[in-house]
This record gives sequence, structure tokens and C-alpha cells, in this order.
Amino acid sequence: VRELSVGYYATLRRHNYVTPTSYVELILTFKSLLNRKREEVDMMRTRYLVGLEKLEFAASQVTFCPMSSQDECEADLAEAMPALEAAEAALNTLNPSDITLVKSMQNPPGPVKLVMESICKMIEDFWGPAKKLLSDIKFLDRLKSYDKDRIPPPIMKKIREKFMNHPDFQPEVVKNVSSACEGLCKWVRAMEVYDRVQKVVAPKRERLQEAEAILDVQMQKLQVKQAELKEVVDRLQALQDEFDEMNNKKIELENNIERCSLKLVRAEQLISGLGGEKDRWTEAARLLGIQYIDLVGDVLLSSGTVAYLGAFTVDYRLKCQKQWQDLCIEKNIPCSSDFSLSNTLGDPVKIRAWQIAGLPVDSFSIDNGVIVSNSRRWSLMIDPQRQANKWIKNMEKTNKLSVIKLSDTHYVRTLETALQLGTPVLLENIGEELDAFLEPILLKQTFKQHGIILHFISKKRFVLLKCIAGVSL
Repeated sequence: VRELSVGYYATLRRHNYVTPTSYVELILTFKSLLNRKREEVDMMRTRYLVGLEKLEFAASQVTFCPMSSQDECEADLAEAMPALEAAEAALNTLNPSDITLVKSMQNPPGPVKLVMESICKMIEDFWGPAKKLLSDIKFLDRLKSYDKDRIPPPIMKKIREKFMNHPDFQPEVVKNVSSACEGLCKWVRAMEVYDRVQKVVAPKRERLQEAEAILDVQMQKLQVKQAELKEVVDRLQALQDEFDEMNNKKIELENNIERCSLKLVRAEQLISGLGGEKDRWTEAARLLGIQYIDLVGDVLLSSGTVAYLGAFTVDYRLKCQKQWQDLCIEKNIPCSSDFSLSNTLGDPVKIRAWQIAGLPVDSFSIDNGVIVSNSRRWSLMIDPQRQANKWIKNMEKTNKLSVIKLSDTHYVRTLETALQLGTPVLLENIGEELDAFLEPILLKQTFKQHGIILHFISKKRFVLLKCIAGVSL
């Protein structure tokens, strides 16, 4: 650079000073730029690789995208029970004195004889035996405990034929003769009614017992069948549960199939839409891998350009960059064969924004913009055509740019305010010498001004413009 500066002065009569500060700037710029560019290139390469993985995954999806009888008896018995209960009630009204009264009759009236004859027919035989019966102290008990369910049919036949339809064998008639015999008459008539009903009920009772026996057998069979039914129901429930589980799985599989179908459609659309991008992404990822390896040399050349070559014209700058590139190759430092400052440190989007803001479109001006945006020191721009002035004002308009001149009365106060707020400052029309007040600012030092300690804010930008005839940005 020193040799280049000598030739530069000899040709264009312009001084360029190479100082230790420039070397320190080279080292610091190289360190910060290398880390930043490595992160940027690695992030871009990762994006392409992730995109390729998604394309491969989408392609793989396209490839692999799969009781009355008892009631009747009870009803019949209910018909005889009132008469039986009435007979028992009539017997309960009799007492031994009533029986003694009947027994004392020497020539009893006809109705009494008729009643006693019926009793004898039921128990033994007529008056002689009747008086003997009446003498039995257990006579009433015998009547009460009479086996009404086993009355011999011949006896009941005689009772029906001789007594039941006899006009004197009525409780109302007998009552007029003997109240005691009235109860006996009622008892006989009740036995007849009960026997008549019993003849009907007995077969039904037998059938009921048979039915109950059959019912017991059937109930036992029913219990067995109920147990079998419970087992079947349990098995059915288990099968139902299994069916529900399988049905849920089926629904889930159908949903998965639907989702897979949608994914398949999207994958096919993705592959169709990005089919031509796969090759380009693959190549871009490969080139970024190479670029990552070449970053050391490229960033070294870029840092040298930022630190040393900002003052040189395009021919001198390219000559020095070529010598540095040959030196890197000689020292086996990887670098790009077609090194370009704008390709290494420039962002196409930012460069386009610069050009919209007024930056000339030639490569030299673009490189100057890259140097300004990546330099750690304040930029001094030689701007005879005021292109840089227009560009900076348009770029920093939204950041509350302060434009000052050394001839302004309040430029110091404006500069102090900008330092405290961290807003950019443009100092125009500087001469060969600078105000001593600017030295701490240019050196980025903390200093005291009017009793106030001023600190530099990292976002602050300070640009110096100098107009020299015949020199463009």
C-alpha cells in the first residue's frame, strides 16, 4: 500500500497515508466481518439444505402414499272362603249351654231333627247317635277341626239330596226353633258350599302344583339361560368395545388417509412447482459451501480494501486487490478466483435501495457505498458533484439526519445533541484542517463538554464531506 501510495501521489498528486491505525483497523474489520459473513453464508446454506430436505420428504410422500293358573285357583277359592268363614263364625257363637239345651229335648221339633240329622250324616247317624254326639264335650272342637277337604262323596251326596233343598233346612227357619241349631245349620250348608267349590278347586290345585313344579324347573333353566345370556352379553359388550376401538382406529386411519392425501396433493404441487428449483437449490448450496471455505481470503481482501483502499481510484484499487489475491494464493489462503468487494460484503437489496436513494450504479460507487457501510471509522467523502451528499440525505432522512457546517454558529450544540441521541450527522464543506473539538469525536473518545460527559452511541453515524474539483464519489 505504501508503494501504491507513492505512485498514486506521483500520478494524481494526492496523498494517502498508511498508519498503524490502518493496520489495527484491518485486523478489527477482518475479525468482525469474518464472523458476520460466516453466519450469513451458513444461514443461507442451511435454508437451501432445509428446502432440499423438504423436497425430498415431499417426494418420499408421493412414493409411499395406505303366572295365571295360580290366579285362577285363588279366584275359585275366594268364592268358597266367605261361606266357610261364616260357618266358622257361627260355630264360634255356640257354647256348651246351647248344646246342652238341644240335648235335653225329648221330642225335638222337625227342623232341629233335620239339622241334627245332617250333622249325624256328616259325622255319624241321626238322633240316637245325635244325642250321644251332643254329650261329647269336644263336640264343637270336632266340628271346628272337621276335615273339610276330605268329605266322602256319598255323605255329601246325601246332604245335597235330602237337606240342601228342604224348606225346614234353612238358618232362618231353624233359628225360630233353636238358635243353637241355627249355627249348626249354617255350618252344614257352608261345608256343602266348600265341598262343591273344593271339587272344582282340587284339580286346579293339582294342576297348580304341577305348574309350580314345572315352573321351578323352568326357573332353574331360566337361571341357567340367564347366566348364559349374561355371558353372551358380556362377550357382546367386549366385542362392542373392541368394535368401538377398531372403529375409532378406522376413523383415525381415515383421517390420516385424508391428511396424507392432502399432503400428497400439496407434495405433488410442491414438486411440480419447485421441480426446476431443486437443481438450482442444490447448486446454490454447493456454491455457498465453497463460498464458506473461501470466506477467510475474501474477508481478508475486503477488510484490506475497507482499511486501506478507500482513498484510491478504481484502477489503483483493482491493482492492489489483484496483488493481495495473488499473495493469498501463494500463502495457500482460500479465496475466490473472481473476488469482488460488492459480492463479498454487499447485499443486493441494500444496494438497490442505495441506488434508489441516489447512489450511482457503477461498480466503483457501489464499492464506495460498501466501504462506508462496513468501515469502523467515520467516512470522509470527496464529493465534487454532490452525489454522496444527495445519497446520504435520502438514506438518513427517516433517522433525523443533522446537516451542519463548520461555519454554522450552533454546529457544536447540534453535534452534542446528536451524540447524546445517537442520530446521524453530516458535516459539509470541510477544509484541510479540522476543528480541535472534532478530534475526540473522530477518535470515539468519552469527553466532557460544558460539564456534561458525552458518550458515543453505537448507532451514531458521522460523515464528513469535502468538495474537490475533478473528483467523484
